[in-house]
Amino acid sequence: MIQFKNYDIKFLLKYFLLLVIVCATLKPSFAITPEQAKALSVGETDARIQVLQQIIQEPDEKTLVFLQALSDDSVKILDGRAFIVKNNLGIDPITGDSVEVPADAQDVVSNNRMRGELDAALSALRLFSADPKLRLAAVKDLQKDPDAGKLSVLERALQLEQVQKIREQFEIAKSSILLSSEDSGVRLTAAKKLAESHSPDTQLLLNQRLDVESDPQVKIAIQASIKTIVSSLVWGERLGALFTGISLSSILLLVALGLAITYGLMGVINMAHGELMMVGAYATYVIQTFFIHHLSSYFDYYLVVAVPASFLVAALVGAILERCVLQFLYGRPLETLLATWGISLILMQLVRTIFGAQNVAVENPSWMSGGIQVLPNLTLPWNRMLIIVFAACVLLAMATLISKTRLGLFVRGVTQNRPMAACMGVNTARIDTYAFALGSGIAGLAGCALSQIGNVGPDLGQGYIVDAFMVVVLGGVGQLAGTVYAALGLGIINKILEGLTGAVLAKIAVLVFIVVFIQKRPQGLFAVKGRSAET
Repeated sequence: MIQFKNYDIKFLLKYFLLLVIVCATLKPSFAITPEQAKALSVGETDARIQVLQQIIQEPDEKTLVFLQALSDDSVKILDGRAFIVKNNLGIDPITGDSVEVPADAQDVVSNNRMRGELDAALSALRLFSADPKLRLAAVKDLQKDPDAGKLSVLERALQLEQVQKIREQFEIAKSSILLSSEDSGVRLTAAKKLAESHSPDTQLLLNQRLDVESDPQVKIAIQASIKTIVSSLVWGERLGALFTGISLSSILLLVALGLAITYGLMGVINMAHGELMMVGAYATYVIQTFFIHHLSSYFDYYLVVAVPASFLVAALVGAILERCVLQFLYGRPLETLLATWGISLILMQLVRTIFGAQNVAVENPSWMSGGIQVLPNLTLPWNRMLIIVFAACVLLAMATLISKTRLGLFVRGVTQNRPMAACMGVNTARIDTYAFALGSGIAGLAGCALSQIGNVGPDLGQGYIVDAFMVVVLGGVGQLAGTVYAALGLGIINKILEGLTGAVLAKIAVLVFIVVFIQKRPQGLFAVKGRSAET
């Protein structure tokens, strides 16, 4: 017979009691039941919402998946049970078993009210997601739109959260909700806690609360928190204005590069330059449409084809324009202005006839979506950062072409002394065509870049042609270095002034500055050489 000592019996009893306690506190592997899944899917909206409020009190991953399927209209009723439908298979939201779903299975229909409740519940349940990024995004959304009904869910999620960075955001979200508490002491504590947020959304929330706050002490705490947040956001605003200015500069540079070449070489005032950008943008749209319908699995790579296509199409249009019209108008800049203005109207009407008068949407590839959040109030979008890099690459390629190639040598020779270049055997007419096609192709590249940050329409080029001419004139006609400096300066100055005076006054101030500068220095930042200077 086995004999136990007294301390062995005590140890076994303690172990048994601990086991009982653990088993009693263990939760089931899922919170949602088959009855609740069906009740969420059919019936009156009020009853469905009541069941929804019940199950989010004990959330789990299966509940999140089922609610997401309801929101996506991917749930059907079969034999009195709710199934998540994927690829004609019904998946049981509780067990994960799959069954065949017939075509006549009952669809689950949700009205706008139910969809709103589902979206709110999903936002709350993402606080329990296994993915830290989803939890962080969910708590950020809750900070923007604090809801007292989610306070209990937030507190449970806070107890389970292990990541310190996310815990801090949970605390801020909790304080955002408690800022509307009826207890002035609770509001005071929440107002002080929100000073740690350093977020524009929290600043807006505090300002809104300040307008309705009646307690003097809470008002003082809110004002102190607002002051702290504003001081912490100053650098983000400054860096944001600088980045926006650089982004605008890169776009102006792309637009003005081609114009600098054509105007500097041939003295042609090309008012159709903006429409050549439009041609490049629509070429990008056509390539995107082709990939969507025929190469959808390779959609993220459509820009690899769109970039050279936009260049070639715009260059071809430019070459035809030069051969058919402009070669007969050299030496008469005012007549080239009128002719190219008429051509711009023709190109716009042609695009309206083919694609319609409405704007068309050009989507970003997935690798150009989103951005990098540097500061709470400063996010750098990938599409604008890549356009800055793209503009730098185009500039480098253009500088290399002009300074290192035979074509560049001929272009420089014709620019500086056309009669002497012709005497040396240079076919100046052909160089004019090549140069104008090159400038038009660069305009097409600018259109391709602009399609990634805005809508594409027949009037796309009208908003940039004046700024492009200002960049060219300020930098010095035909001077690449001057074009770079002028684009960079005008872009940054314009965005800084916009933050101080507004968009309209900023444009007026920049225009006045350019007029005064040209009065003092007619040749721009860099003096031009050749026939343009002589004439």
